[in-house]
Amino acid sequence: MPALRPLLVCGLAAASALALIASSAQAEIKGPVRIETGLIEGVPANDPSVTVFKGVPYAAAPVGGLRWRPPARPIAWSGVRKADKFGDICPQSHNPGDEPMSEDCLVANIWTGATSASERRPVLVWVHGGGFGAESGSLPKLDGEALAKKGVILVTFNYRLGPLGFLATPDLSRESGRGASGNYGLMDDIALLQWVRRNIAAFGGDPEKVTLFGHSAGGGTVNFLSISPLAKGLYNQALAESQVRWPQDLELRYLSSSWREKSKAETDGAAYVAKLGAKSLADLRAMPWQSLIRQTPSTEDDVYTGGTGRPPFFRPVIDGYVLPHTFSQAFALKAQQPVIYIAGNNRDEGGAAPQGVWAKLRAPGAPRPEITRGAPRQVATLADFQAAARRKFGPMAEEFLKLYPATTDDEAARQNNEAIHDNSQISTYLWARQWTRDTGKPVFTYWWAHATPGPDHDTRGAYHGSEIFYVFNSLNKVDLPWTDEDRRIADLMSSYWANYAKTGDPNGAGLPIWPRFDPDKPVVMVLGDQFRPTPIAGGAKYAFWTRFFATNEAW
Repeated sequence: MPALRPLLVCGLAAASALALIASSAQAEIKGPVRIETGLIEGVPANDPSVTVFKGVPYAAAPVGGLRWRPPARPIAWSGVRKADKFGDICPQSHNPGDEPMSEDCLVANIWTGATSASERRPVLVWVHGGGFGAESGSLPKLDGEALAKKGVILVTFNYRLGPLGFLATPDLSRESGRGASGNYGLMDDIALLQWVRRNIAAFGGDPEKVTLFGHSAGGGTVNFLSISPLAKGLYNQALAESQVRWPQDLELRYLSSSWREKSKAETDGAAYVAKLGAKSLADLRAMPWQSLIRQTPSTEDDVYTGGTGRPPFFRPVIDGYVLPHTFSQAFALKAQQPVIYIAGNNRDEGGAAPQGVWAKLRAPGAPRPEITRGAPRQVATLADFQAAARRKFGPMAEEFLKLYPATTDDEAARQNNEAIHDNSQISTYLWARQWTRDTGKPVFTYWWAHATPGPDHDTRGAYHGSEIFYVFNSLNKVDLPWTDEDRRIADLMSSYWANYAKTGDPNGAGLPIWPRFDPDKPVVMVLGDQFRPTPIAGGAKYAFWTRFFATNEAW
């Protein structure tokens, strides 16, 4: 077996690897193509103009002695490897699709419409969500065929999750030689980007034009890699679907852009290991992965967020290596990656409650509707609204309640939604103002406002992640009663995302104009039921939120 070499090195792929790929520049994408580990053959998508390569290893299986270490180079093979099946998903405690699961899960999936490697199409790399503890890159809604038909190459992948991806302990930090542990899942993301840099030309992709995008924990990952020196130069455009907030916004503390301080992560990690009964790293590495995820805590409940939201327990760590700085520290140092950004939020996330669920929330003893793990409890009564305001805003609560007045339950639910919307839009505006000032790069912001059809239409609305079906234009992969209007919206959304990958600007022929962020014109682009820019809250509401943010410790 060949020696395994760590992938995490600062800098880009070796020129020799690029030369190897370039030597097959005229190879037909529909036949076997050569990547650094051997010949590989994909399969036609539903539309035979697109070829998909499934389950392609981008790193060695992180098993045995490689568990809780930086990812190592994938192992070469002989002959032609058939890439016709998705690989195993990474170990996780919740697997509703009953997918094959193992630690041998560091695989990528590539959709391409290129006919030869000489085309150099722009590349979209998707980081899946799931609170750093669930999901995978092979979910049906992430099918990349429609985006590939619009001239981009789509890459999805798996990364280590939960304790296998984000466990930090003093022993692991000492062993690393860098005093760092806890960011193995982020190291996988970086390894994937390095793999794309070395190999994507074989699929007709341009390694110099890579857009990193994701939702929820994937959006958080995009944000974390934007301040990681190890990701420098590996992509030039970013897109975070939810999760982008101003560092002094309390919302940031429960979202997937929430980080863990190193010493706290190590202390909690050591307690977790003790609970497992392991006496050494050797004991830990000898345990079956099923034992490791069986007792995984869901959220970190002692983080102050001003409300009921709580962050994932296992999540990225400010370790001094992968993440040397917090967001606020990185901004103060102007240490961000100089990349173009799209950042947006959804109407019915963050504790907002669509009107169709208000009665259910008020029913005595009724179970609360299931929402995203760790998200704030939804509010639909006057008493809950007032209590939440006093808990979050303290001495500023009365001012808040005057700005968002309510005397009935319905008024309270409506004002609660309005306040959540203003919070997220103003917070993202402040972040965008800082980003453009520090990097000189364009930013585009959006507000997703379209409810998916079917049983969730009235009760979940434009919920957290509902935009994904439309971004991927994957409606035909998911069994919902889609309408012609849904298909029209999906065509527009996927066109915006494809244009952004191509040019760094979502605008294009036949699309409603999406204005570039301008700090002097505080608007956000509404996407979904309408496609138009709309002003964010101004005047007294804007002044209130900026003053409230200033009272919070930067995260």
